[in-house]
Amino acid sequence: MHLPLQGVRVLDLSRVLAGPWCAMVLGDFGAEVIKIEHPRRGDDTRDWGARVGETETAYFNSVNRNKRSVTVNLQTEAGQRIVRELVQQSDVLVQNFKAGGLDKLGLGYEQLKALKPELIYCSISGYDRSGPEAARPGYDLVIQGEAGLMAINGEPQQQPLKFGVAAVDMFTGMYAAQAVLAALYERTRTGRGRHIEMALYDCGLMISAYYGLEALQLQKDPPRYGNAHPSIVPYGVFDSADGPLVITVGNNLQFERFAREVIERPDLADDERFKTNAGRSAHRDRLLAAIEPELRRYPRDWLLRRLADAGIPCGEVLGLHEALTSDRTRTGQLLHHYAHPVAGLPPFWARARPMCCASC
Repeated sequence: MHLPLQGVRVLDLSRVLAGPWCAMVLGDFGAEVIKIEHPRRGDDTRDWGARVGETETAYFNSVNRNKRSVTVNLQTEAGQRIVRELVQQSDVLVQNFKAGGLDKLGLGYEQLKALKPELIYCSISGYDRSGPEAARPGYDLVIQGEAGLMAINGEPQQQPLKFGVAAVDMFTGMYAAQAVLAALYERTRTGRGRHIEMALYDCGLMISAYYGLEALQLQKDPPRYGNAHPSIVPYGVFDSADGPLVITVGNNLQFERFAREVIERPDLADDERFKTNAGRSAHRDRLLAAIEPELRRYPRDWLLRRLADAGIPCGEVLGLHEALTSDRTRTGQLLHHYAHPVAGLPPFWARARPMCCASC
């Protein structure tokens, strides 16, 4: 298979999540990624979560696939010389050292630019590297709090709630990968490299998206709706007689079909208060009080069939393990099993059903 970044070499000096995620995305597109780690400690995430073999974890492996790892002591002249030699053979460098950290080692952008002007150098930090908080370390949970993301997550009666995954780190890694791809494209026209600076706080603020714009428009925090949508009703997680399901009524025609054909409440479809989404949103509590008891009367599978027949997007609420091992995941070939050189095959491999590869 020909991948678009074949022939591109990435030098990954980053650790933990945001930087390694960026480099991994580039590796997924075909780039050769060389990960530089400390000879004694390695990447911090080698010690986080479920153990795989002797020196790896599920966390580490989830952000470092398609890479080769080399240990280099950057505090020594020999280690710095090795990195400079690798830079001369590389197209991209990704790093998330504290502001000024690599400059002290002779490996900052300006120093390496003099060595290789066409180098694309991506610096990932917690905060603006030219601002007053440049020296602060960046941690996903802290940024989720400071960027207002925890304040829009969870039920109204709860304390602010973090996302289930490190969303700021992951989005920052994706934004960084996008910027690197843009810089690689620019280099084909200009022959010049570029210094990319990506801050977790900036990315965390950006992913507030429409919530952020509503907060500016309202001049206050928008309400929290938990699993419901802030502006579309009914849209969220609902209880059936035997389990939760997701129902997303996206427009007025869908609501009419939902009321008449699914829950058999034509009076709701005829009610002037509920004929438009704006009206349904304004009368959210009254409408949900009428809908929720109706949904609890029926089994989930029955509701899913009725909703699908009515053309209303819907789905089960699965556990993570259920989703990963579902027929949908299997037929989409989203999981690939490989034998680990130390740990061997994963423990679930023997119980998994065979999955064909694309070349079968």
